Amino acid sequence: MLLGARKIRWRLRRQHLSLSYTPSIKLNFHSLSQPKVESDDFLPWLERKAGAEISSALSIGKSAYGTSLFASKSITAGDCVLKVPYRVDSRWAPYIRWLPRPEEMHCTIFWSDDELELIRQSSVYQETINQRSQIKKEFLAIRTALKNFPEMSKSITYKDFMHAYALVDFAVTSRAWGSMKGYSLIPFADFLNHDGTSESLVLSDNDKHFSEVIADRNYAPGEQVLIRYGKFSNATLLLDYGFTLSSNIHDQVEIQVNIPHHDVLREMKWELLKRHHRPISNDVNGFDSSMDSFTIKEVRSGSGKGKGIPQSLRAFARVLCCASPQELSDLAKEAAEHDGRLARRPLINSSREIEAHQMLLSKLTQLADDCDASIKSLGPISSPVTCERLSIRRQMAQDLLNGELRILKSASAWLRNYCDTLTTTDCYR
Repeated sequence: MLLGARKIRWRLRRQHLSLSYTPSIKLNFHSLSQPKVESDDFLPWLERKAGAEISSALSIGKSAYGTSLFASKSITAGDCVLKVPYRVDSRWAPYIRWLPRPEEMHCTIFWSDDELELIRQSSVYQETINQRSQIKKEFLAIRTALKNFPEMSKSITYKDFMHAYALVDFAVTSRAWGSMKGYSLIPFADFLNHDGTSESLVLSDNDKHFSEVIADRNYAPGEQVLIRYGKFSNATLLLDYGFTLSSNIHDQVEIQVNIPHHDVLREMKWELLKRHHRPISNDVNGFDSSMDSFTIKEVRSGSGKGKGIPQSLRAFARVLCCASPQELSDLAKEAAEHDGRLARRPLINSSREIEAHQMLLSKLTQLADDCDASIKSLGPISSPVTCERLSIRRQMAQDLLNGELRILKSASAWLRNYCDTLTTTDCYR
């Protein structure tokens, strides 16, 4: 049976406003120059370990963006470009030499504080802070454990530990593929770079015990061979992989909404939401919080059903706009009489329905304005006084924010049209 799935790290991505809203550089691989081959020992070594040929169509090399795999001969769509037996095992020195060095890694944990300010508007900012905090805790724990071995502990710096942590942690989260037996690293295959539009995947045949990649198009010798890691947003690509795409069709935005503390019906509303299976969020101290997070995707139709805006978010807004216990009771009764889902249908009171969606529109518009301001504050992507690293990371920040702005604008446009339609309908009644 052939299975193929890149491992996904699931995280809570939040935009920090209250509702009180209180969610690349484009790797233009095809234009890269010929690969710079620094060593040709890895593939022969791996094939000796496997006791079988891995690939006669690919060679490993260094591109402008790190280790890559290039066509060593003409490849035709449908060709098997590599096949890695499951039995390949240890003694990884030649492999480790090809892993990225710190200066080659653009995952946001390696960004300076000033560079992180470029993406403060995105949820990736806070996730990076949280990730750094976790790495720091683990580093201090190791230092404490090694206090009886001063010679060893002195040689371990935080910078070295972060690099090692990233290699190990990201090896599991961004370099692993799934099969029926779980997740595993597939040497050589993990040097393939990502193209979000590619149909090529790493496939695992659990019956024949090998993993393989089938080309989805033709490649000329020297051209970089690409696969699709998964349907990942730029937020995931930047945080876990260290790159972005300029037009990522899988972009999304995580937003967080809450019930204002001054709302006299706050407890009743939250109890109603919890009773109808809305997940309970916890704050940093582990206490229940009257907040919820929702993932917004691009709304591709201005007059359709708003696919991309979660129905659960619209339901949350309808509950928030209830002004009396009776309105809340009516929503609970409606849910019980139908499919059990709360406020999934438009409110009977059209004025209240408009109010709920205008509230969402106001907050998404504010988020879009903030995101637009952040993009404009980036300044020139490159200039004579800008170092190459900062230029690359500015481009990544722009790709990330542009994608989130596109999502927010599409959702705002749909909500605006929805409210206008309801208002017009009311006028003709």
